[in-house]
Amino acid sequence: MSKLKLATAWLDGCSGCHMSFLDMDERLLELAELVDVVYSPIVDTKEFPDEVDIALVEGAVASVDDEKKIRKIRAHAKMLVAMGDCAVTGNVPAMRNPIGPEAILERAYIENASAQPQIPCVIVPNLLRVVRPIHEFVKVDVFLPGCPPSAETFHTALTALINGGPLDIAALTRFGA
Repeated sequence: MSKLKLATAWLDGCSGCHMSFLDMDERLLELAELVDVVYSPIVDTKEFPDEVDIALVEGAVASVDDEKKIRKIRAHAKMLVAMGDCAVTGNVPAMRNPIGPEAILERAYIENASAQPQIPCVIVPNLLRVVRPIHEFVKVDVFLPGCPPSAETFHTALTALINGGPLDIAALTRFGA
């Protein structure tokens, strides 16, 4: 049997979900026998592949770059997993919604600058007016809540998804797996 292609991606968030994913420790070796990680911030691939079996996406959609990325991921992934509360609900990144992107940029790059106060136009992508969870842009197949989901939750969920077994997210999150 050929290995499934697994991708992980990071939109606007803190990378905590990826850190929790890595906390599976030796169980990563077990999963490595079943999947090839073909795209991730933890590997050196620059372009999202044309065909992925499972894509785990962390973070909310906060910029035009995030929106383009999530649409591309969805177009090339058989199964899309919203990984963590930012991807599922918007969570912390969405806290800027009542303030608006202009005020955030002004505060960060003008008011708090000690030298050359200016809003960057190259490194910082154009921000969307409102930060939103990924399911408001594309179809999500599985929602994996938690801030971040635990390593046990990742392992149990991925094992079920890879093997085609039943997946009870409510049970995983209710008991803090």
